[in-house]
Amino acid sequence: MSIYARRGVSAQKEEVHAATKHLDQGLYPNAFCKIYKDSLGNDEDWINVMHADGAGTKSILAYLYWKETGDISVWKGIAQDAVVMNIDDLLCVGIYDNILFSSTIDRNKQHIPGEVLEAIINGTNDIFEWLKTFGININYLGGETADVGDVVRTIAVNGTMTARWSKKKLITNDRIQPGDLIVGFSSFGRADYESEYNSGIGSNGLTSARHDVLNKYYADNFPQTYETLLPEDVVYIGKHRLTDKIHLASYNNYETDIGKLILSPTRTYAPLVKQVLEHEFDAVHGMIHCSGGGQTKCMKYLPGPMKVIKDNLFEPPEIFTIIQEASGSSASEMYQVFNMGHRLEIFTTEEKAPILIKIATQLGIEAKVVGRVEASDTKQLLLKGRFGEIIF
Repeated sequence: MSIYARRGVSAQKEEVHAATKHLDQGLYPNAFCKIYKDSLGNDEDWINVMHADGAGTKSILAYLYWKETGDISVWKGIAQDAVVMNIDDLLCVGIYDNILFSSTIDRNKQHIPGEVLEAIINGTNDIFEWLKTFGININYLGGETADVGDVVRTIAVNGTMTARWSKKKLITNDRIQPGDLIVGFSSFGRADYESEYNSGIGSNGLTSARHDVLNKYYADNFPQTYETLLPEDVVYIGKHRLTDKIHLASYNNYETDIGKLILSPTRTYAPLVKQVLEHEFDAVHGMIHCSGGGQTKCMKYLPGPMKVIKDNLFEPPEIFTIIQEASGSSASEMYQVFNMGHRLEIFTTEEKAPILIKIATQLGIEAKVVGRVEASDTKQLLLKGRFGEIIF
């Protein structure tokens, strides 16, 4: 059993998929989000989408960093994580405007005071105001905030997004085909619309990052941040404190700390995707948000048997090197859990790939052709890099 599984989590969510396999897959089974007929407007040319996601266990890291440093601004980052993990999934079916959002916050009041709730709720509203400057309109409808100390140890920050959209402007992934190139858009660095360096971590794999990187100090002083029934040898087994300083050689020797690297708010690709869909909609054969499942995520949404080859991947940014060195995880495990350098990929033609790369570059996002699609009798994924070859 992998150390990830021993901590009670699953990168591939096998049990979740098994539990939902008999549910209606919607109008377009290969689409990144489940799409239904237009029950809100009863128009056959429109569809409805409702999507739920959240910041996951990243909120525990925010709690630890806040307790250790007093920096309450980390909670706005958690608000951004919950929003982005929703909106960036909707982007992958072509939706980027006129969206409704309802938040769900469960807290343990003994550990999470009102000032934290205020920082998350106001932070969520600030993010929506910021997105409006790019023409991305999300209406904040409030939501549920519950004190459930018997259920959660600290806090869980989640949300649900709903949209009504024209069928003519949907990305369903049904056009992915042999001959397509895959353009990857980096998850790290600093986009023109970001205020500081982003490590690229996103909001997946944070259970692994937290326990593998951080040391036993946190188990001893904050038992409310982990399941105390877990074996001791999988709990906070790293060498770092959140405040340990680090210099990033790949980013002009930028100085930060471990906590800020792990807590980098998940980058949204919304300003980029809005431009792509408004100006190059027909160029997009498919779009994948490399979140849970990392670089293997695309396999779930291929419209038929074909081979995906990713042999020009980004060099993983420092945060993933830190996690891998701390955990001893194989390359295979890392690429299934983390995005490892790009969290968005678009399947397109050889002619259009340079155009998509140019749009990203103009926004300060590094982009490149990371792979291609070939004909095959079965669904296959081949990753190639310094780590060798990994076949899924």
